[in-house]
Amino acid sequence: MATFVLDCSVTMAWFFADETTEPTDQLMDRLNAGDRAVVAQHWFLEVAYTLLTSERRKRCTPADASQFVDVLAGLSIDSDPETGTKAMGVTLNLGRTYGLTLYDAAYLELAMRLKLPLATLDSDLRKAAKKVGVDCWPEKI
Repeated sequence: MATFVLDCSVTMAWFFADETTEPTDQLMDRLNAGDRAVVAQHWFLEVAYTLLTSERRKRCTPADASQFVDVLAGLSIDSDPETGTKAMGVTLNLGRTYGLTLYDAAYLELAMRLKLPLATLDSDLRKAAKKVGVDCWPEKI
């Protein structure tokens, strides 16, 4: 069973040395120590898109990206099978209500539905999570 919802912002902080912090490293340590994360279905596309864009901008090499994909594959990360079925209802309404992108609203919906903390660095998403009573990790950014 998952212990937290993981979004793309924290995931990519693990990849980019200039974005990594001790609190984000602690989240990866949790996964390596037996915790499980759950992600919205679009997380895979978000991560892949960020890697591809980073390659094109010469921020990383394809080899760097491939190595990171291998690291992610070794972590306990599960994909939520219900993300798509929630998109046109609850998720859309969360996006409207809190001014979130639909992608971010999907992470919030998932955390609310599963009653799990949300691992995110996104300030707008963190504000919305606070309003609906979802804890965010790391506690401070």
